[in-house]
Amino acid sequence: MTSGDQTVTKIPEWWTRRTTLDKSLIVFGIIALIGKVVLFALLYAVVVEKKECENQANKTKHIDVCLTPGCIHAASRVLDQMDKTFEPCDDFYNFACGKFVKETMIPDEKVSVDTNSIIGDQLQEQLRTLISDKIDPDDSAPFNMAKKLYKACMNKTLIEDRGLKPLFDITDQLGGWPVVKGDEWDMKSEWSWTWAVREFRKIGFSANYIFHFSIGVDLKNSTARIIDIDQAALGLSREYLSKGLEDKIVKAYYEYMVDIAVIYGADRNRAERELMESLQFEMKLANISLPNEKRRNATALYNPYTLKQVQQMYPFIQWVEYINALLPPSLSVDENEVIVVSVPSYFESLGQLLQDTPKRTIANYMMWRVIDFSSFFLTDEIRGRQLVYSTVVSGEQEQLARWKECTDITSGNMEVTSGSLSIAVGALYVRKYFRQDSKAAALDMVNGLRKEFELLLNEVNWMDDETRKSALNKLKAMSTHIGYPDEIMDNAKIEKYYENLEIDENNYLSSVLNMNVFGTDYAFNKLRKPVNKTDWVNYAHTAVVDAYYSPLDNSIEFPAGILQGQLFSADRPNYLNFGGIGSIIGHEITHGFDDEGRQFDFNGNLVDWWKETTKEHYLERANCIIEQYGNYTEPSTGLKLNGRNTQGENIADNGGIKESYLAYLKWEEENGPELKLPGLDYTPQQMFWISAAQNWCAVDRPEILNIQITTDEHSPAQFRVLGPISNRKEFASDFNCPVGSPMNPAKKCEVW
Repeated sequence: MTSGDQTVTKIPEWWTRRTTLDKSLIVFGIIALIGKVVLFALLYAVVVEKKECENQANKTKHIDVCLTPGCIHAASRVLDQMDKTFEPCDDFYNFACGKFVKETMIPDEKVSVDTNSIIGDQLQEQLRTLISDKIDPDDSAPFNMAKKLYKACMNKTLIEDRGLKPLFDITDQLGGWPVVKGDEWDMKSEWSWTWAVREFRKIGFSANYIFHFSIGVDLKNSTARIIDIDQAALGLSREYLSKGLEDKIVKAYYEYMVDIAVIYGADRNRAERELMESLQFEMKLANISLPNEKRRNATALYNPYTLKQVQQMYPFIQWVEYINALLPPSLSVDENEVIVVSVPSYFESLGQLLQDTPKRTIANYMMWRVIDFSSFFLTDEIRGRQLVYSTVVSGEQEQLARWKECTDITSGNMEVTSGSLSIAVGALYVRKYFRQDSKAAALDMVNGLRKEFELLLNEVNWMDDETRKSALNKLKAMSTHIGYPDEIMDNAKIEKYYENLEIDENNYLSSVLNMNVFGTDYAFNKLRKPVNKTDWVNYAHTAVVDAYYSPLDNSIEFPAGILQGQLFSADRPNYLNFGGIGSIIGHEITHGFDDEGRQFDFNGNLVDWWKETTKEHYLERANCIIEQYGNYTEPSTGLKLNGRNTQGENIADNGGIKESYLAYLKWEEENGPELKLPGLDYTPQQMFWISAAQNWCAVDRPEILNIQITTDEHSPAQFRVLGPISNRKEFASDFNCPVGSPMNPAKKCEVW
């Protein structure tokens, strides 16, 4: 009830009936309930506040982490290769690559798996889609030729149906293989090795089985071309053949020769006897050849003489007649022609060796080389025996999948012919798959690394000013080719290049031999033409995972195929790119100043531009690298590395990683620090080293490591990490490695 402005509240009846105790309890209960509510509210506030603090902490924690898809993918790739149980200061290769080494299985058809082969697998898939399409009559002829060659290679039914006949038809024109023909062959007394070489050249086989003949750039005048003769291209590396039949691989080579001869129809007893004589002849060719480490001095290999002088020095053939038979009909030489004799001692011994060896033995050797090359393109039976031999030599357990083999042959990535369709296939590749932003980004990195090398040249205290000036001029003149030349987008230019090539989709071996003739003709026809160092053809082999330095052009090249995968991506932090492709770029720049590259000047001419004292300082530093790598032992084979044969690549590895690191620091200074990758709590500088090391994560069969250490100018993968990184004080600082630890030795080697 209300009266005026006052409000009277009526007390409820249930309350008036309660005792004093009841009322006290009720009041206490209400107060307790209110207390609980307040307490809950306070607790809730604390929880919310704590959660907010945690969220804020997480935000702070992840503010320097890149969480884009590109970064997440890159982080996953890096982590999939690392093994953090290894201490980076003890063994950085296994720290960066240990998981890759431990978990990567080598497929039966491969001899190794590494960064490049993984990128190559992706490239292979891309190329397959381009060349396995149906042949389109309206398409450009070179593109159809690529599809025809792929189709010819894939048509195993036709290849098996024809058996060995395609090769017998050819060898019959050459007088046959003596070991197969038996006594019948001796009736063909008109045979001579010089005649055979000329016929090989016409058909598409190598002309280099007795000695090597080529048209190259004149090392002393890189604007002109010159004829060069050199020691023979052997069927097995000189480093093995010189060991004799006690060597496991030489023995396997001999058994392979005999079994192939039997498959072609030879009597086994005859094959064992005659091919032993043939092998002994090849071993003698090996023994009069120079080993690889003695072929690094370009000046020692440059010995120009007129053909008149050559005829007097090495009268075992008629030189003018012989050379004219190899050159295209439009070209000829006379006795005044100047040619280069690369290894005079080889030719001094060759004449007597040929005179002392029965022509049947020489014929067996030369025809063996023809048979060995051709068999790869024939039946499964003959290829199966090749695989048995390959297993001993390289560890390969299974033949490559047919589509992969055919893709590699068509694209030129399996270098089995002197001519290839790599330009046509590369043109298809860049038009469909190449990211244009990669070209600009890579060029920026090249410019950054060149600036760093320029600074290094200005800073080194062991160079005299005149030599330093020449080095700076050479660096400035070094040209760069990235991705592909513009001409590759012009069908008319590609058609002009391939106008003399024919491919028969129904005759695989014939098509391969046609490519050899085409490639050799193209090279030999250049003899009288001036050298065009910017010729687009030189830089049009784009679908390949590789990079190059050319001392004669003084140029570096990074084809489209290498600008992808682990080495480069525009969608990830630049410390990965500088560690990846950046180290490769630095490697190629440094090749211009390694033990071989330094012999050529800024124009690409073989000129000694080094003052004697500076040269001595250089050689001292290079010798440190030679000794460092020569003291490494590869664990799975127990073989010591050849520090002298690998010095050029080792110098380039060491210089490349240093230049790229310094270039990255400069880039970071100008652009600011980059975000970390998720799950990788490392500084950008540490991530640079991890990325650089992961360029070389690899697993290899022991057999292929044996070949690499014995013959290759590259060190095995782990030493391409351990060697250069242990020489860098910047690495030791970034990872706090104590002096004397394996990755921070007190003595370090450095050329540049």
